[in-house]
Amino acid sequence: MAGRHTSSARVSELSASEVEDLVVRLAKDGVPPSRIGLILRDQHAVPSVKDATGKSVKQIIDAHGVKAELPEDLMRVILRAVKLYDHLGRNPKDLGIKRSLEIIEARINKLASYYKRKGTLPADWRYDRERAALLVRA
Repeated sequence: MAGRHTSSARVSELSASEVEDLVVRLAKDGVPPSRIGLILRDQHAVPSVKDATGKSVKQIIDAHGVKAELPEDLMRVILRAVKLYDHLGRNPKDLGIKRSLEIIEARINKLASYYKRKGTLPADWRYDRERAALLVRA
């Protein structure tokens, strides 16, 4: 497997509870779960949170009741839509961006309906361009 680092030259000196505490602290600071794994790998020599604790980053965050307002993937897509909407405000004749914005807003609605079914989002949650801009800026 070329490009994949398989040797564990650096082994974590942290216990499972210390890794869990780090995950919770980073989540409380607003770091998304995907970045938490990278920070633990790069700064604390924890190659895998699941191997170190027996739980995934998401499971640890959920167990400690530290939840983000929106799921990370939905927030990323909303951020992209806000950026495209801002671009469209400055360049109203950019039809390619207008089409991209339509596609991304459709993706937001698909993700929202999935998370509503799953129970992660409230049933009355709706995507709104103006509210999304405020949500991302905050």
